[in-house]
Amino acid sequence: MSDFKWRHFKGETILQCVRWYCKYGLSYRDLEEIMRERGIEVDHTTIYRWVQHYGPELEKRLRWRYRPAISGTWHVDETYIKVGGDWKYLYRAISKDGDTIDFFLSPTRSTAMAKRFLSKAIRKMKLADSPHTINTDKNPSYGVALKEMKLAGKCDPNILHRQVKYLNNGLEADHGKLKRLIYPVRGFKTMKTAYATIKGFEVMRMFRKGQLRAWQRFPGVKGEVYLVEKVFGIEDDEASREFWHSLYEALPTER
Repeated sequence: MSDFKWRHFKGETILQCVRWYCKYGLSYRDLEEIMRERGIEVDHTTIYRWVQHYGPELEKRLRWRYRPAISGTWHVDETYIKVGGDWKYLYRAISKDGDTIDFFLSPTRSTAMAKRFLSKAIRKMKLADSPHTINTDKNPSYGVALKEMKLAGKCDPNILHRQVKYLNNGLEADHGKLKRLIYPVRGFKTMKTAYATIKGFEVMRMFRKGQLRAWQRFPGVKGEVYLVEKVFGIEDDEASREFWHSLYEALPTER
């Protein structure tokens, strides 16, 4: 069954709105106006529902593809997100090359949540991709969490934990780029909607970082559109196959 049944809009239009909202830091009303200029009448609340449904689904379907290349050094930190008028914590980890490894939205900042995030990030990695060094700031919860994980056999007992704040400057900068997407939201209402939206933001950030380049059939944004539509089965339509074939034929050949 089609992923877009009963949606009253073509799948290409829905995914375009989801990509644009999660990529460019637009408000829902801004995107409604942009689509109206393109001759498509769609309400901003409809776009909101699309993002809530297809943003997490996109992240889920691309999850095994965006796994970063082997990187023995991880940088782990948390940043603040306002949800329901209160500050919540977004745990994030990137490789030494800046690729996103994992993220986790938590209502509290504690040893239990740090342990939960680190366990989640390490568990989904292959043994060869597991870190040998984890850099964090001076937050003591990470050290306690790693110690408990080592005792429980949930990670390599030889992982080196370094608590040097300046080593995480790259991750702090990455937080800032993500915050530029979150700023137009002006705060989330619930944890569920916040996490669903952030999943869309994070996966589009991974496209910008080039983590999915190996799976993109074409260079640049054309490859991005192709991959997003492919994982939802849109490229299986005859019209879509003809479109992508003509696009491929139009691309300059390498000399």
